[in-house]
Amino acid sequence: MSRPGANSRDAYPHFRPIQTRWMDNDVYGHVNNVNYYSYFDTAVNGYLLSQGVLDFERGETIGLVVETQCNYFAPISFPDDIEAGVRVTRLGGSSVRYEVGLFRAGEAQASAQGHFVHVYVDRESRRPVTIGEALRAALVPLLVNAD
Repeated sequence: MSRPGANSRDAYPHFRPIQTRWMDNDVYGHVNNVNYYSYFDTAVNGYLLSQGVLDFERGETIGLVVETQCNYFAPISFPDDIEAGVRVTRLGGSSVRYEVGLFRAGEAQASAQGHFVHVYVDRESRRPVTIGEALRAALVPLLVNAD
């Protein structure tokens, strides 16, 4: 399997700012790898909240992560400001593949990029459900062809 190259900003239709925190750095002086996944979650769920399609306290439908992956290209460290590019490369009946590129503020190439897949399920039964119209409408503007 070949490793992908870093995406440029134009690969993402939406951006959300994220501020690194002191505690994100590890003993090597850069953001620890586990925090990148938190940034992915923050970018996607922040978008969904801003669109009014995520009610994490009372919503009947929730998204469960069933797959994740990240490639690292350049270090990010506190106090860097991050601009997280968000796109959707697959919008299925009950699942979505989100891709996120993390860019240090003003940089043209991603420092890291990855994806995760949400399967949307009924909160109580945890069985897959069809993505609702409102969520689908919020995701369509992020939909791009995968590279």
